[in-house]
Amino acid sequence: MKDILLAAVNARYNHTNIAVRSISLYCGAPGLAAFDEWTINQPVLEILRGIAEYHPKIILFSTYIWNIDITLKVMRELPKVLPGCVIGAGGPEAGYRAEQLLLQERELDLVIAGEGEQTVAELVRLYKTQQSSFNKTKYMQAASLIAGIYTGSSGSNGQLHITYSGPRCLLPDMSALPFPYPEITDPDNRIYYYESSRGCPFSCAYCMSSLDKRVRFMPLDRVYSDLQRFLDARVKLVKFVDRTYNLDTARYIAIWKYICAHHNGITMFHFEIEAEYLSNEALDFLQSVPSGIMQFEIGVQTANTKTLEAVQRSGNIRTLAENVRRIPKTIHKHLDLIAGLPYENLDSFGNSFNWTLALDPDALQLGFLKVLYGTTMESYCRENGWKWMSDAPYEVLSTPYLSYEDISFLKDIETLLDAYWNSHDFETSMHYVQRHMDIWQFFSTLAGYCRKQNIFTLLHKTLFWYELLNTFSAELSAPGISSSVLHELIRFDFISGGKKGSFPAWCGHRYSKDAHRKALEEQTDFHSTRTAYSFSEYDVFSINPVNPEASGTGLQYPVLFIYGQTPQEKTKTVLL
Repeated sequence: MKDILLAAVNARYNHTNIAVRSISLYCGAPGLAAFDEWTINQPVLEILRGIAEYHPKIILFSTYIWNIDITLKVMRELPKVLPGCVIGAGGPEAGYRAEQLLLQERELDLVIAGEGEQTVAELVRLYKTQQSSFNKTKYMQAASLIAGIYTGSSGSNGQLHITYSGPRCLLPDMSALPFPYPEITDPDNRIYYYESSRGCPFSCAYCMSSLDKRVRFMPLDRVYSDLQRFLDARVKLVKFVDRTYNLDTARYIAIWKYICAHHNGITMFHFEIEAEYLSNEALDFLQSVPSGIMQFEIGVQTANTKTLEAVQRSGNIRTLAENVRRIPKTIHKHLDLIAGLPYENLDSFGNSFNWTLALDPDALQLGFLKVLYGTTMESYCRENGWKWMSDAPYEVLSTPYLSYEDISFLKDIETLLDAYWNSHDFETSMHYVQRHMDIWQFFSTLAGYCRKQNIFTLLHKTLFWYELLNTFSAELSAPGISSSVLHELIRFDFISGGKKGSFPAWCGHRYSKDAHRKALEEQTDFHSTRTAYSFSEYDVFSINPVNPEASGTGLQYPVLFIYGQTPQEKTKTVLL
């Protein structure tokens, strides 16, 4: 039983909510303010029961675009099982549309705007003064005076009157925040989020972070201490939630140096980077970073400089490209594009798509503009004819430059991009296509082919995508692309993906057990023949799959595939 509960509904089980942890611990947990987490995949009744078992007097929800719908459904049922309970919400989704939510959701008693730690701490202290004879009405009257709080009260005519107590001053010293994970559970599977700074100096029109440009940093010695706790616990993935990690060169390089100097060989650290602002010193340092330590998420958004100007982003795409190319292969690079921005039609987006894939990212996320409450983009879109979803996630449906049909087409491109590029299952095939054909044209043509086959109406497993690409390759007509070469490269990618129990008809299997055994004897040091065969494969190709352009007419190219014995080990291919 806890009198005050901070509740989070995460997108997935392996996610952790840093907000409820930080606020709970700041208020002195394990005291009156506890926290708990559920997921959007759980039934409402299951979440409701989990909350009710705490018997809270006050419950505060952490809200975002991914959980607001299910959170509101739970909130509407709470008074029925917890009569007299104070129900509140905070986080970006509630905080930036507090008045609308209070008018719309009569079960909601209060909304916390801005940072939550100090405001919730005052709500907790207020509760302590009334704990022995808690009365909701009396509590709400006092709570409405706490800075950073929106409340609603019914007038004599039954209409709800919204009051706001005024903005809360930002937490001046981030070192006052406790480490949010005093107990680290399931380090192999859960993602742990961490903030070493708050605020963002940039003014990107579509981003809520642009609304608060006051940047504050956690002291470096405290950051080192926190990171060491993750390293000691052997957490698999730590994601920095700093809106732009690389703001202070000396500081962010110092953190990287600490990570590299103390790395445990397991933990991956994820950073959101503004690549055009990486210093030469930082780029030089990155050349020495081994694999498996860092991954970068880099927002390109568009290569259209007019669009970048319209959304108040840096238009220095040349520097961005140069810096991305200088980031070594040992660091996983995840680049982002946003569809639905001003001045970007399908042709412009195709140019951005080609430009970004030419940077050879490990992953390209094709995202869609979300018109968020309170942002500059919201007013711009209202004034200029954008259409978007009325409810979260407020995703764009059409723009003056993209029809709804165009947006739907880009959704199909997104599906194919994930299947054929981001999966890394088709690396050889895709790089061959990219060298010989406009990659946007390839994906567009493939999307048209898939639409005729009704491919996008169902989910498909990886094996399906191999067969589809092989069938499509026979019909693809493009200068420089050989369907027979592409077929062999698809076979090569398929076999590279792991030991197969059987080979589908489209792939075939040009196999010789004697040649396989000879290759194993010459190229490996397996102590067990059974193990050697279990973790290897042999096939013969009509082209050189490692370097197709160097293939000789009528030659055969035998290849030995040596599979990793752990998920982290990549397949090794030996051209015999």
